Amino acid sequence: MNLKQIAIRTPYYVVTGGLAIIFLTPLVWSAVASVSPHPSTNQRDGYGFGNFETLASGGGIGATLPQFVMNSLTVSAMTVVFTLFLAVFAGYAFARFQFPGKNALFLMVLAILMIPPATLLVPMYALMNLVGLSNSLVGVSVFITLFQLPFAIFMMRIAFEAIPVELEESALVDGCTFFGALRRVMLPAAVPGLVTVGLFSFLAAWNDLLAPLMILRDPATYVLPQAVTILRQGVMGTVDFGITQAGVMILALPCVFLFLTLQRYYVKGFMSGALKG
Repeated sequence: MNLKQIAIRTPYYVVTGGLAIIFLTPLVWSAVASVSPHPSTNQRDGYGFGNFETLASGGGIGATLPQFVMNSLTVSAMTVVFTLFLAVFAGYAFARFQFPGKNALFLMVLAILMIPPATLLVPMYALMNLVGLSNSLVGVSVFITLFQLPFAIFMMRIAFEAIPVELEESALVDGCTFFGALRRVMLPAAVPGLVTVGLFSFLAAWNDLLAPLMILRDPATYVLPQAVTILRQGVMGTVDFGITQAGVMILALPCVFLFLTLQRYYVKGFMSGALKG
């Protein structure tokens, strides 16, 4: 590498390195705070894992950390499945079929993104009670899925529109039905979009607190964010920051792992949308 190349690339490395430090600082701070001594936490003397031990035991709320993690994984997995299933068919219909009111209906779907979830708490709670999904992990998944679908449908429509229509027409000429072409041709070509939608759905469900607080009442069904919120409440309104940061670290690990593992598909999914737009 000659001096000219070094001079051109140095600002890039400086800026990206600075941004990396800025973004990583809160995570490092949380990691240190989770093991640091503090009078109002379970780690009062010296550095250690007292806060993690309290979180693992459940702090006496009726369940333990493995149960919280399993509930969160269950909700996240169901949300990903529900979102992908509905978004694939809706995105395929918007991308390939022509029907009256297509654009108006798509705009109505996107308009849901402008509705704050908190404004729908009361009707959603009443609906969950009506259909028997109150105090259930399925109800939490359905609630989160409803607010993930507009973005998911948007992404899947873009992903399908980026695929040459000639590939689908060739499959239809060879005897495939529309569902066969979707399964054999379109879905394999739209993997980056599928991964992007699935990753967003998982992260939204894994970190969501609003829906569990509204729907879940039994400690055995608590998800991890809900358990951390309850355990962080100390005496006389104090906040146990130690167990809060311990919960943050446990919540962050799957998110970081999934993003690093799937980032190439994630970037491709957004690049296809940018190029199509």
